[in-house]
Amino acid sequence: MTLDDILASLFGDAHDVALDGDSLSGRGTLPQGGVVHVLGFAHRAELGVDQAIALAGRVLDIARTDDGLPILFLIDSSSQRMSRRDELMGLSEYLAHLAKALLFAEQAGHRSVGLLYGGSAAGAFIASALACGVLVALPGAHPEVMDLPSMSRVTKLPLAVLQEKAKTTPVFAPGMENLVLAGAIAEVWDPARPLSGQLEALLAQPTAGDPRGALGKARGGRTKALDIAERVVALATAHG
Repeated sequence: MTLDDILASLFGDAHDVALDGDSLSGRGTLPQGGVVHVLGFAHRAELGVDQAIALAGRVLDIARTDDGLPILFLIDSSSQRMSRRDELMGLSEYLAHLAKALLFAEQAGHRSVGLLYGGSAAGAFIASALACGVLVALPGAHPEVMDLPSMSRVTKLPLAVLQEKAKTTPVFAPGMENLVLAGAIAEVWDPARPLSGQLEALLAQPTAGDPRGALGKARGGRTKALDIAERVVALATAHG
């Protein structure tokens, strides 16, 4: 689905979402009357310091309001912009600021839903898609935290070893299907049905903490993470 198709399926004509370069922002009204803040980026945008600080500013503006409206974050990006300028300006801090802004908005009562409709990778994926309270995707999306050749360079493990592990261990493998198994992507939406109804159904679900660990365990993609996290919390709070 194109961005125009997605907005039409979500809101029909009842939105003012506009593109400014590769970034988008606005609001849309769902068929049942719910209003949603819409942010994100398009055109396989590289997420650099300028885009990250601008998006974080918009998120914080929303967080300062008391309307309690959810944030829909539409995502089609490549990776973070690894230019000399961005790195010298502290790109990692800008990406962290964006992620923390989304967390702050959640704590201020604005649920955040990431909708991955294109690509995303590395720091750009972590600071936007994975920083949302829940992440959904459309068929054909192609996320990756790190591709296998890059993982090989970082871990010093031979590429062939990682390729073999990726066949049975989703956390080693890029791609939407593996992130679904790992629990990072909660749902894959059906583009043949109105996206509005699927978003309304998701927003109607009660929130009860971060569901990713439980989803990863139930789906067999991360069988140990939830138990370990719960054990760490128990130990940390045992004497508190």
